[in-house]
Amino acid sequence: MTKIKDIGFHGHQRKNFFEGWYYKIVLEEANITLALIPGVSNSTQDPHSFIQVFVSPQMIFKYIRFNHNAFSVQDNPFKVTIAHNHFSLETIKVMIDEEDFKLKLECTLSNITPIHTNLLSPTIMGPFHYIPRMQCNHGIVSMNHYLNGNLELNSTNYLIKNQKGYIEKDWGTSFPRKYVWCQSNHFSNPSLSVFLSIAIIPMIGFEFEGLIANISFDKKEYRFATYTFAKFNIETIDNHTRIITLTQNNLKAIFHIYSPSSISLVSPKQGSMSDMIKEGLEGTIIFELHENDTLIIKDIGHHGGVEFSGY
Repeated sequence: MTKIKDIGFHGHQRKNFFEGWYYKIVLEEANITLALIPGVSNSTQDPHSFIQVFVSPQMIFKYIRFNHNAFSVQDNPFKVTIAHNHFSLETIKVMIDEEDFKLKLECTLSNITPIHTNLLSPTIMGPFHYIPRMQCNHGIVSMNHYLNGNLELNSTNYLIKNQKGYIEKDWGTSFPRKYVWCQSNHFSNPSLSVFLSIAIIPMIGFEFEGLIANISFDKKEYRFATYTFAKFNIETIDNHTRIITLTQNNLKAIFHIYSPSSISLVSPKQGSMSDMIKEGLEGTIIFELHENDTLIIKDIGHHGGVEFSGY
Protein backbone atom coordinates (compact mmCIF):
# COMPACT_ATOMS: atom_id res chain seq x y z
CA MET A 1 0.00 0.00 0.00
CA THR A 2 1.29 3.44 -0.94
CA LYS A 3 2.63 5.47 2.01
CA ILE A 4 3.14 9.18 1.41
CA LYS A 5 4.70 11.66 3.82
CA ASP A 6 2.39 14.34 5.22
CA ILE A 7 -0.79 12.96 3.66
CA GLY A 8 -2.49 12.76 7.06
CA PHE A 9 -3.86 15.45 9.37
CA HIS A 10 -1.64 18.14 10.93
CA GLY A 11 -4.14 20.16 12.92
CA HIS A 12 -4.47 18.23 16.16
CA GLN A 13 -4.96 20.76 18.99
CA ARG A 14 -4.26 23.69 16.64
CA LYS A 15 -6.58 26.69 16.53
CA ASN A 16 -7.20 28.91 13.51
CA PHE A 17 -5.88 26.19 11.23
CA PHE A 18 -7.13 24.72 7.95
CA GLU A 19 -6.36 21.56 6.02
CA GLY A 20 -7.73 20.41 2.69
CA TRP A 21 -7.15 17.62 0.17
CA TYR A 22 -7.62 18.35 -3.55
CA TYR A 23 -8.93 15.50 -5.71
CA LYS A 24 -9.16 16.25 -9.44
CA ILE A 25 -11.01 13.90 -11.80
CA VAL A 26 -11.29 14.27 -15.57
CA LEU A 27 -13.92 12.49 -17.66
CA GLU A 28 -12.35 13.23 -21.00
CA GLU A 29 -14.99 11.88 -23.37
CA ALA A 30 -17.79 13.56 -21.42
CA ASN A 31 -15.75 16.80 -21.24
CA ILE A 32 -16.19 17.05 -17.48
CA THR A 33 -13.49 18.11 -15.05
CA LEU A 34 -14.39 17.69 -11.41
CA ALA A 35 -12.49 19.01 -8.38
CA LEU A 36 -13.45 17.78 -4.91
CA ILE A 37 -11.86 19.39 -1.84
CA PRO A 38 -12.65 17.76 1.50
CA GLY A 39 -11.29 19.77 4.40
CA VAL A 40 -11.64 21.22 7.87
CA SER A 41 -11.38 24.62 9.53
CA ASN A 42 -10.33 24.81 13.18
CA SER A 43 -11.34 28.47 13.30
CA THR A 44 -12.31 29.67 16.75
CA GLN A 45 -15.09 31.74 15.14
CA ASP A 46 -16.58 29.09 12.85
CA PRO A 47 -15.19 25.58 13.24
CA HIS A 48 -16.59 23.19 10.64
CA SER A 49 -15.69 20.65 7.99
CA PHE A 50 -16.58 20.98 4.33
CA ILE A 51 -16.50 19.58 0.82
CA GLN A 52 -16.01 22.01 -2.06
CA VAL A 53 -17.23 20.85 -5.47
CA PHE A 54 -16.24 22.49 -8.76
CA VAL A 55 -17.55 21.10 -12.06
CA SER A 56 -16.22 22.52 -15.34
CA PRO A 57 -17.06 23.60 -18.04
CA GLN A 58 -20.56 23.72 -16.50
CA MET A 59 -19.09 26.15 -13.92
CA ILE A 60 -20.97 24.59 -11.03
CA PHE A 61 -19.63 25.39 -7.57
CA LYS A 62 -20.91 24.16 -4.23
CA TYR A 63 -19.55 24.61 -0.70
CA ILE A 64 -21.17 21.97 1.48
CA ARG A 65 -20.77 22.56 5.22
CA PHE A 66 -20.69 19.82 7.85
CA ASN A 67 -20.28 19.84 11.60
CA HIS A 68 -16.69 19.96 12.78
CA ASN A 69 -17.07 16.57 14.45
CA ALA A 70 -18.20 15.01 11.14
CA PHE A 71 -14.55 15.14 10.08
CA SER A 72 -12.00 12.42 10.83
CA VAL A 73 -8.72 11.19 9.33
CA GLN A 74 -7.21 7.75 9.45
CA ASP A 75 -3.47 7.86 8.75
CA ASN A 76 -2.59 4.27 7.93
CA PRO A 77 -4.18 3.36 5.62
CA PHE A 78 -5.04 6.96 4.76
CA LYS A 79 -8.72 7.95 4.66
CA VAL A 80 -10.56 11.24 5.12
CA THR A 81 -14.15 10.88 6.28
CA ILE A 82 -16.68 13.71 6.35
CA ALA A 83 -20.06 12.36 7.44
CA HIS A 84 -20.92 9.62 4.91
CA ASN A 85 -18.28 10.73 2.37
CA HIS A 86 -14.91 8.98 2.12
CA PHE A 87 -11.64 9.86 0.36
CA SER A 88 -8.60 7.58 0.31
CA LEU A 89 -5.82 6.43 -2.03
CA GLU A 90 -7.93 3.44 -3.06
CA THR A 91 -11.50 4.75 -3.28
CA ILE A 92 -13.66 7.87 -3.37
CA LYS A 93 -17.29 7.74 -2.23
CA VAL A 94 -19.29 10.97 -2.23
CA MET A 95 -23.04 11.54 -2.06
CA ILE A 96 -24.40 15.08 -2.13
CA ASP A 97 -28.14 15.59 -2.38
CA GLU A 98 -29.24 19.21 -2.25
CA GLU A 99 -32.33 20.85 -3.69
CA ASP A 100 -30.54 22.22 -6.75
CA PHE A 101 -27.56 19.89 -6.98
CA LYS A 102 -27.03 16.14 -6.83
CA LEU A 103 -23.75 14.27 -7.07
CA LYS A 104 -23.01 10.62 -6.43
CA LEU A 105 -19.49 9.38 -7.05
CA GLU A 106 -18.06 5.94 -6.45
CA CYS A 107 -14.68 5.13 -7.95
CA THR A 108 -11.46 3.25 -7.37
CA LEU A 109 -7.94 4.66 -7.81
CA SER A 110 -4.97 2.75 -9.20
CA ASN A 111 -1.34 3.41 -10.16
CA ILE A 112 -0.92 6.25 -7.66
CA THR A 113 2.24 8.21 -8.58
CA PRO A 114 3.83 9.99 -5.62
CA ILE A 115 6.84 12.26 -6.12
CA HIS A 116 10.41 11.14 -5.42
CA THR A 117 11.55 11.90 -1.88
CA ASN A 118 14.68 11.70 0.27
CA LEU A 119 15.84 12.91 3.68
CA LEU A 120 16.55 16.45 2.41
CA SER A 121 13.28 16.58 0.47
CA PRO A 122 10.74 14.37 2.24
CA THR A 123 7.96 16.31 0.46
CA ILE A 124 7.63 18.80 -2.41
CA MET A 125 8.50 21.50 0.15
CA GLY A 126 12.06 20.15 0.40
CA PRO A 127 13.93 21.28 3.54
CA PHE A 128 11.14 23.81 4.23
CA HIS A 129 9.15 20.76 5.31
CA TYR A 130 11.08 20.87 8.58
CA ILE A 131 10.12 24.47 9.42
CA PRO A 132 7.18 24.42 11.87
CA ARG A 133 3.97 26.39 11.47
CA MET A 134 4.53 27.90 8.06
CA GLN A 135 1.66 30.03 6.75
CA CYS A 136 0.84 27.47 4.06
CA ASN A 137 2.28 24.01 3.45
CA HIS A 138 1.83 22.14 0.20
CA GLY A 139 1.88 18.43 -0.53
CA ILE A 140 1.79 16.43 -3.75
CA VAL A 141 -0.01 13.15 -3.17
CA SER A 142 -0.23 11.75 -6.72
CA MET A 143 1.01 13.31 -9.97
CA ASN A 144 -0.93 10.81 -12.04
CA HIS A 145 -3.28 7.88 -11.52
CA TYR A 146 -6.28 6.12 -13.03
CA LEU A 147 -9.90 6.01 -11.91
CA ASN A 148 -12.73 3.59 -12.58
CA GLY A 149 -16.30 3.76 -11.35
CA ASN A 150 -19.47 5.78 -11.79
CA LEU A 151 -20.53 9.41 -11.52
CA GLU A 152 -24.11 10.61 -11.24
CA LEU A 153 -24.35 14.36 -11.77
CA ASN A 154 -27.79 15.98 -11.62
CA SER A 155 -29.51 12.76 -12.74
CA THR A 156 -27.10 12.08 -15.62
CA ASN A 157 -24.95 8.97 -15.25
CA TYR A 158 -21.37 8.70 -16.48
CA LEU A 159 -19.13 5.66 -16.60
CA ILE A 160 -15.60 6.35 -15.35
CA LYS A 161 -13.30 3.98 -17.22
CA ASN A 162 -9.52 4.41 -17.10
CA GLN A 163 -9.82 8.16 -16.55
CA LYS A 164 -7.05 10.26 -15.03
CA GLY A 165 -6.80 11.92 -11.66
CA TYR A 166 -4.47 14.07 -9.55
CA ILE A 167 -4.24 14.68 -5.77
CA GLU A 168 -2.54 17.39 -3.72
CA LYS A 169 -3.17 19.11 -0.39
CA ASP A 170 -2.61 22.29 1.66
CA TRP A 171 -2.56 23.06 5.38
CA GLY A 172 -1.66 25.95 7.67
CA THR A 173 -3.39 29.24 8.43
CA SER A 174 -3.80 31.15 5.14
CA PHE A 175 -3.07 30.94 1.44
CA PRO A 176 -0.20 33.16 0.23
CA ARG A 177 -1.12 36.77 -0.53
CA LYS A 178 0.27 36.32 -4.06
CA TYR A 179 0.77 33.11 -6.02
CA VAL A 180 0.39 31.26 -9.30
CA TRP A 181 -0.42 27.54 -9.58
CA CYS A 182 -1.00 25.16 -12.44
CA GLN A 183 -1.27 21.42 -13.01
CA SER A 184 -2.06 19.05 -15.87
CA ASN A 185 -1.60 15.36 -16.64
CA HIS A 186 -3.61 15.32 -19.89
CA PHE A 187 -0.88 15.40 -22.52
CA SER A 188 -0.52 13.39 -25.72
CA ASN A 189 2.26 11.54 -23.88
CA PRO A 190 0.29 9.79 -21.10
CA SER A 191 3.34 9.57 -18.81
CA LEU A 192 3.75 13.36 -18.67
CA SER A 193 2.41 15.24 -15.65
CA VAL A 194 3.36 18.76 -14.56
CA PHE A 195 2.86 20.86 -11.45
CA LEU A 196 4.07 24.40 -10.76
CA SER A 197 3.59 26.88 -7.92
CA ILE A 198 5.23 30.24 -7.22
CA ALA A 199 4.22 32.16 -4.11
CA ILE A 200 5.16 34.89 -1.68
CA ILE A 201 6.34 33.09 1.47
CA PRO A 202 6.42 34.95 4.83
CA MET A 203 9.28 33.84 7.07
CA ILE A 204 10.29 35.26 10.48
CA GLY A 205 9.66 38.93 9.73
CA PHE A 206 10.51 38.92 6.02
CA GLU A 207 9.18 37.32 2.86
CA PHE A 208 10.53 35.80 -0.35
CA GLU A 209 9.27 34.35 -3.64
CA GLY A 210 9.29 30.58 -3.40
CA LEU A 211 9.18 28.16 -6.32
CA ILE A 212 8.21 24.49 -6.41
CA ALA A 213 7.69 22.60 -9.68
CA ASN A 214 7.67 18.92 -10.55
CA ILE A 215 7.67 17.23 -13.94
CA SER A 216 7.09 13.48 -14.24
CA PHE A 217 7.94 12.00 -17.63
CA ASP A 218 8.79 8.45 -18.78
CA LYS A 219 9.55 7.26 -15.21
CA LYS A 220 11.89 10.23 -14.69
CA GLU A 221 11.32 13.26 -12.52
CA TYR A 222 12.58 16.80 -12.89
CA ARG A 223 12.36 19.07 -9.85
CA PHE A 224 12.73 22.87 -10.00
CA ALA A 225 12.58 24.64 -6.65
CA THR A 226 13.96 27.44 -4.53
CA TYR A 227 15.83 24.81 -2.53
CA THR A 228 17.47 23.43 -5.73
CA PHE A 229 18.53 27.01 -6.64
CA ALA A 230 16.22 27.19 -9.66
CA LYS A 231 15.34 30.60 -11.12
CA PHE A 232 12.09 31.71 -12.69
CA ASN A 233 10.66 34.46 -14.87
CA ILE A 234 6.94 35.27 -15.17
CA GLU A 235 5.64 37.09 -18.25
CA THR A 236 2.06 38.35 -18.07
CA ILE A 237 0.49 38.33 -21.53
CA ASP A 238 -3.10 39.19 -20.54
CA ASN A 239 -5.64 38.32 -17.83
CA HIS A 240 -5.82 34.73 -19.05
CA THR A 241 -2.21 33.97 -20.03
CA ARG A 242 1.18 33.65 -18.33
CA ILE A 243 4.50 32.39 -19.69
CA ILE A 244 6.74 31.06 -16.93
CA THR A 245 10.33 30.03 -17.62
CA LEU A 246 12.32 27.98 -15.13
CA THR A 247 16.09 27.50 -15.31
CA GLN A 248 18.33 25.25 -13.26
CA ASN A 249 21.87 24.26 -14.24
CA ASN A 250 21.54 22.73 -17.73
CA LEU A 251 17.74 22.46 -17.59
CA LYS A 252 15.07 24.88 -18.82
CA ALA A 253 11.31 24.40 -18.54
CA ILE A 254 8.75 26.66 -20.19
CA PHE A 255 5.08 26.76 -19.15
CA HIS A 256 2.78 28.66 -21.54
CA ILE A 257 -0.39 28.75 -19.44
CA TYR A 258 -3.80 29.80 -20.77
CA SER A 259 -6.93 29.73 -18.61
CA PRO A 260 -10.09 30.80 -20.49
CA SER A 261 -12.43 30.82 -17.48
CA SER A 262 -12.45 30.67 -13.70
CA ILE A 263 -14.80 30.50 -10.75
CA SER A 264 -14.53 31.64 -7.14
CA LEU A 265 -13.63 28.99 -4.57
CA VAL A 266 -13.57 29.47 -0.80
CA SER A 267 -10.08 29.79 0.70
CA PRO A 268 -8.63 30.12 4.21
CA LYS A 269 -7.65 33.29 6.05
CA GLN A 270 -6.20 32.82 9.54
CA GLY A 271 -7.75 29.36 9.58
CA SER A 272 -11.24 30.62 8.75
CA MET A 273 -12.80 29.71 5.40
CA SER A 274 -13.68 33.35 4.76
CA ASP A 275 -11.66 34.35 1.69
CA MET A 276 -12.03 33.65 -2.04
CA ILE A 277 -9.71 32.58 -4.85
CA LYS A 278 -10.24 32.17 -8.60
CA GLU A 279 -9.58 28.80 -10.20
CA GLY A 280 -10.05 27.42 -13.70
CA LEU A 281 -10.20 23.74 -14.68
CA GLU A 282 -10.08 24.15 -18.45
CA GLY A 283 -6.54 25.48 -18.73
CA THR A 284 -4.17 24.72 -21.58
CA ILE A 285 -0.48 24.31 -20.76
CA ILE A 286 2.03 24.25 -23.60
CA PHE A 287 5.03 22.68 -21.92
CA GLU A 288 8.65 22.46 -23.06
CA LEU A 289 11.63 20.88 -21.33
CA HIS A 290 15.18 21.50 -22.58
CA GLU A 291 18.42 19.90 -21.41
CA ASN A 292 21.77 21.29 -22.61
CA ASP A 293 19.80 23.35 -25.18
CA THR A 294 18.29 20.15 -26.57
CA LEU A 295 14.50 19.86 -26.60
CA ILE A 296 13.54 16.79 -24.57
CA ILE A 297 9.78 17.15 -24.86
CA LYS A 298 7.17 19.60 -26.08
CA ASP A 299 3.53 18.78 -25.49
CA ILE A 300 0.17 20.43 -24.88
CA GLY A 301 -1.73 19.69 -21.68
CA HIS A 302 -5.50 20.08 -21.40
CA HIS A 303 -7.99 20.13 -18.52
CA GLY A 304 -5.40 22.10 -16.59
CA GLY A 305 -6.02 23.46 -13.13
CA VAL A 306 -4.90 27.10 -13.06
CA GLU A 307 -4.88 29.87 -10.44
CA PHE A 308 -3.44 33.37 -10.95
CA SER A 309 -3.56 35.39 -7.74
CA GLY A 310 -1.56 38.60 -7.87
CA TYR A 311 0.81 37.42 -10.61
